[in-house]
Amino acid sequence: MTRIARPAACAALLLCLLAVSVAGCSAGEEDQEASVQPQGENLVVTLGTKDFSESILIGELYRQALEAKGIKVNLRKAIGPTEEIDRELQSGRIDGYPEYLGIAVTVAAGQEEGGSTPEETYQLAKEFYAGRGQAISEQTPFQNVDVIATTQYFAQRRGLATIDDLNRLSSITLGGQAPFEKRQQGLVGLREAYGLDNVRFEPIPYGDQYQALDRKEIEAANGGSTDGQFASGSYKVLEDTEDVFGFQHVALVIDEAKLEELGGRDFMRIIDNVNRRLTSSVMIAMNREVVLDGQDEAVVAERFLGGAGLLERSG
Repeated sequence: MTRIARPAACAALLLCLLAVSVAGCSAGEEDQEASVQPQGENLVVTLGTKDFSESILIGELYRQALEAKGIKVNLRKAIGPTEEIDRELQSGRIDGYPEYLGIAVTVAAGQEEGGSTPEETYQLAKEFYAGRGQAISEQTPFQNVDVIATTQYFAQRRGLATIDDLNRLSSITLGGQAPFEKRQQGLVGLREAYGLDNVRFEPIPYGDQYQALDRKEIEAANGGSTDGQFASGSYKVLEDTEDVFGFQHVALVIDEAKLEELGGRDFMRIIDNVNRRLTSSVMIAMNREVVLDGQDEAVVAERFLGGAGLLERSG
């Protein structure tokens, strides 16, 4: 025999069901809100690069990896050396850019010492940028440290193996970007560590210094240790026995307020995933494709990121 429920019991049952339903909806809404990530429709970040191919290449790596995750990137290429691009960052005309951390400490921060280890250099840069309201990503495994190079022929003919050996020459013309002449991790530091009163400096746009060496317009050139030109075997890097040039691993420096708008840790995780894969061998290979093979930085970056699985689009 079926029993008919009393009105009070029915009311209690309805209240119970309603509570469960509301609780379920509320929980679902909370889960949905917690899972929401910043969407790319309204997220635009302006990144800059320095005025040489490796910096442009890193900028392309960042741009394409970020856009794969729905963040629009305005990439301003070839702005200039640290002295120029850092002004763009401070003025707000760019939100961030990839920087070499030893240069960050000695040029942007103006400190005499760039750190005795990569970890110390990173910490000095991090503290400096934090004081200006900026943050940095993880640093790359590779570093592109300054070098002094000659042609192999010139080094063999003059018996050059180290930077100090340049003192044996009556005079020598050294070519490089104009800021190198005034930098502590540059000609200033070289003169302090090695003497080198016989050096005359010739300002040359980055990348053109190797052609100037080949044409014998200069005898020595300032370059970077991961420059693609070194893959040709035509040039001799002189050993920096006094470690004037410090440590030059790369990190993205970015305005902290903008970083929070872009998703904070989630945004930086995209950059860090790129940085962790940038070893010295990887960078030399990509630089060679750009400099010696004449491939566009965007094409080289896309091929690398695709092979590393970093161009998978967000759902």
